[in-house]
Amino acid sequence: MLAFQIMNGLTFAALLFVVASGFTLIFGLLRIVNLAHGALYLFGGYIGFTISKLTGSFLIGGIGAMLCVAIMGLLLDQGLLRFVRGFELRQVMLTLGVAFVLNDLALVMWGGDTFTVATPEWLQGAVVIGSLFYPKFRIFVLVVGILVFISLWLLINKTRLGALIRAGVDDLEMVEACGIDIRRVFLVTFMLGSALAGLGGMLGGTFLALYPSADAEILVFSLAVVIIGGRGSLVGAAIGSLLIGLLNTFGQVWFPQLAYFVIFGPMAVLLAFRPLGLFGKAA
Repeated sequence: MLAFQIMNGLTFAALLFVVASGFTLIFGLLRIVNLAHGALYLFGGYIGFTISKLTGSFLIGGIGAMLCVAIMGLLLDQGLLRFVRGFELRQVMLTLGVAFVLNDLALVMWGGDTFTVATPEWLQGAVVIGSLFYPKFRIFVLVVGILVFISLWLLINKTRLGALIRAGVDDLEMVEACGIDIRRVFLVTFMLGSALAGLGGMLGGTFLALYPSADAEILVFSLAVVIIGGRGSLVGAAIGSLLIGLLNTFGQVWFPQLAYFVIFGPMAVLLAFRPLGLFGKAA
């Protein structure tokens, strides 16, 4: 039973990381407070559900969700957020309004029913880990989370694009003086973060379910992950996801009436001693 709950916590942490890593790119690196990230997650889940149902392919549904949500991120960044760059309070209000609009659109398009993305045949059933029988799809989510972490770490730390992102965050004027269109680099990064929200929505639609308030729940968890791990830290987001995933799982099992306190109580204690999070640095 303990091993089963640990695996539940790890797989939920992997799902959280997929979503929160996109939030970390946008909020932590680009300094954009995008409270519509949860709505992008939910839209990605609905779009992936619709495409996979029409095509019969989970893979096509996932790719379609990522592409569609990346385009939504493009429209959000170029159509609205470029007018409020550098004004975090305005970004909060703007993206919160966008989240409400997207929620209403989702309600009109898909109704208020609960949907679950069908698990593909090759991910149905269970795998044997010692004496433990565990669902294949949850193992798949764990693998996806690990691959996303490795890919993002390599992107940020080992590629020219990652170096440009970090340089643009530290000294925007100097990078632009070198003749680099850093705004385009930031746009690509914003679209990547949005695409990860879409991927998380597709996985979450199979892992959890899709319903009208799912965006608010995943946004709260993502905020907690970034706050605990530290703004802009990919490693911090991974560790924050791990802590939140395990605390949420065991909190619901052992203290169901205090499940949220089990998560946010330790977070409050942590912030009292490390206001910037475990790996956060001053902007």
